[in-house]
Amino acid sequence: MQVMRPGVADKSQLKVIHQDQMVVGEIEDLMRETSCNGFPVVNTSDMFVVGYVTRRDFQMALANARKSYQYVTTNSKVYFSNNVPDFDPTGSSPAPLRLKKIVDLAPMTLSDQTPMEIVIDMFRKLGLRQILITQHGKLQGVITKKDILRFMKEGEF
Repeated sequence: MQVMRPGVADKSQLKVIHQDQMVVGEIEDLMRETSCNGFPVVNTSDMFVVGYVTRRDFQMALANARKSYQYVTTNSKVYFSNNVPDFDPTGSSPAPLRLKKIVDLAPMTLSDQTPMEIVIDMFRKLGLRQILITQHGKLQGVITKKDILRFMKEGEF
């Protein structure tokens, strides 16, 4: 039974969104610097998976926020929860941005011990684009459809 594990190099390249810890500018930088189609949203303190957001949803939400809310700036803190502080337009802080609605709160996850034949089966039968790999709920990596195709092409399976 084969198990596909994220490598050390892969883990250092893993791009995530930290729940309630990032500002609009950091997310825009992440989108510019990567070609990922989406990002896991994790709890900052323990990397526990909170959800998943697609690049497309991010782009649309950020564009709409910039158009609709004059107080949203590059320094606006982004919240993926209900715990959003009240905004005082007379204060010096930029408006917070609530994006919980764009988060898939139940992304497909599998244990890091899941055999490859099950992973491949899930991609085939469910038409998945990615699966988040966890160990006791903590994000370990992401396996994409491209990873599976590469794995199969190399004859490892």
